[in-house]
This record gives sequence, structure tokens and C-alpha cells, in this order.
Amino acid sequence: MRLDLTKRSDYAIRAMLALTMAPSGLLSSRKIAEEMNIPPRFLPQIMGDLTRAGLVEAYPGRAGGYRVAQDPATVTILTVIEAVEGDPHRQICVMRGTACGKDGECGVHDVFYAAESAILEKLGSATLRSIIDAYLAKQALAAAAVAATAGATAG
Repeated sequence: MRLDLTKRSDYAIRAMLALTMAPSGLLSSRKIAEEMNIPPRFLPQIMGDLTRAGLVEAYPGRAGGYRVAQDPATVTILTVIEAVEGDPHRQICVMRGTACGKDGECGVHDVFYAAESAILEKLGSATLRSIIDAYLAKQALAAAAVAATAGATAG
């Protein structure tokens, strides 16, 4: 089973992570696209959605760009996905291909509902700050391992 984000959600998460990691906090759309490998033609719509949702502040002009509008420790991945996708709950029944519950719940409703709830709970607890902190910790461990290996082979 694959759990794939839409391109829209994927790019929105990448853009928010880029803004969270920006030392000055302000990045142009060109810089976001370059740093996070996002096609530049998609970024204006995504940044517009994030701005309308109150997650990003836009600063127009030559020296402008975008900045995270809320504390990254409070912005969850689920919040970012909802900003660009809307309601993340499954709308179509696996067995019927129509809205589940229209004429009763299908046989797999409880299983899929529980799985969906678990995914949404995990996405709702992962903040931009926690993701960046975990990433930086992994980078530091990797760098320390490389340094230890280099020191062991040199000595």
C-alpha cells in the first residue's frame, strides 16, 4: 500500500519547511523553488493558498518574499495539507465508489476510518519545528559518524 501526497500538498510542505529553515525568515518564491526543487510555475498558487490560510505572510516588491506567519512549533503538517487541499477525510467509499454512509456503511468502513484517523493524528502532531529539529539532529549524527570514521582511519 502506498500513501502518496498530492503534488500540491508535497510542494506546500516543502515550501513551509524552506521558510521555517530560512535564517532571515524571508524567502523569494524563486529561492523557495530552487532550494526545495519545486517547479516555479506551481509556487504562486500554493503560496496564495498558504497566505489565505494565514500560514504565510507575503511581502511584495523587489526585496519581498514570503515568511512563516505563525510559530513553526504550532503549525502541523495536517494544517499545511488542509490549507491547500481542504478536508483530508476520505469522501468515496472503497466498496461502492460513492459517499459512504449514503445508504449505510460498507463492510470495510470501520477499518478505513481507523486507518485514516491514525494517519490524520500523526500528521496533526508533527509540527514544522519538530520535523526541522529531527532533520538537523540526523544531519549532526551523520556528520559526527563521518568525522569519527575519518579520525579512525587517519590514526
